[in-house]
Amino acid sequence: MEKILDHLKKYWNSTAFRPMQREIIIHYLKGKDTVVLLPTGGGKSLCYQLPSLVKGGQTLVISPLISLMQDQVNQLNKRGIKSMFFESHLGKNDIYRQLENARNGNFIMLYCSPERLINEEFICQLERL
Repeated sequence: MEKILDHLKKYWNSTAFRPMQREIIIHYLKGKDTVVLLPTGGGKSLCYQLPSLVKGGQTLVISPLISLMQDQVNQLNKRGIKSMFFESHLGKNDIYRQLENARNGNFIMLYCSPERLINEEFICQLERL
């Protein structure tokens, strides 16, 4: 629990969770399947972003909303959490460059749209991360 609070303070400059966030995060960190239903503005993103930092490694976030991905990546990067998203208009070489940066440990949070997951080549590259 102490590590969770350390990361909350360090990256979100907060010492308190919104309702249900603490319970959700602890449940997830115990390795249990977790489905989170919270109202808009209820802090769902923190429920996967914070455990990602605590556990280490990389986290793939799948979101159908490009503007939400862009906003979250911008906010995370401002907090010092290296994040990126695979933009739909990028060419094959740009995607490979992003994947290579991710393989080299340059990104912690990776965001993509559901459509990317039907591309077998993209999936093969993700498996190499």
